[in-house]
Amino acid sequence: MQLFKKILLFISAFIPLYALLLVKIGIQIANDNLHFNVLNTIMICFLSLLILVGALGIYLALKCKKYKKITVKTAQNTTEKHFLGYLSLFVLFALNFEIEYMAMAVVFVLILVFVGIVYIKNNLFYINPTLNILGFSFYEITYFETDSHEVKTDYVLSKTKLFSNKTYYISFLHTNLAITLGYKAIKKLYLPTKKP
Repeated sequence: MQLFKKILLFISAFIPLYALLLVKIGIQIANDNLHFNVLNTIMICFLSLLILVGALGIYLALKCKKYKKITVKTAQNTTEKHFLGYLSLFVLFALNFEIEYMAMAVVFVLILVFVGIVYIKNNLFYINPTLNILGFSFYEITYFETDSHEVKTDYVLSKTKLFSNKTYYISFLHTNLAITLGYKAIKKLYLPTKKP
């Protein structure tokens, strides 16, 4: 199950790319530069499926139920450090790939597989521009849990800015990646509701 979630998170990282390629194909068809055939239909269905599967990956990642209380010692926003690597892949695929040709479609799929293997093997889940578009920033933090004073290091997705020496609730999605819980959600989960 853990591997399945990792694959879904990888697929979700490239949702903007899949959407851009669909737009590119749509514009070419609308301008009569491209006609529907078996390959184009397969690629449209494949890209649409990747968008749906990626959206499912994001939904599962954000649907966390078990949170731990931690105290952050240091927090560094690393969002911009990883963006250029993603952007180079984005430009390579979107501008230079004509996936309406069989050879380019096969190369596109193979590159996705190779990048996916590296992405999953090295736990690079914090490199996810789709989540950044949704308002998440990526932090590298050192922290300790309330019931332990062992200092640990992890990557965290957070919609709120993280500060040193502050307490947060986080959910560990898997090794080296967690997500913070906003104040309203914390209040809902951890504070008893007052009875009238």
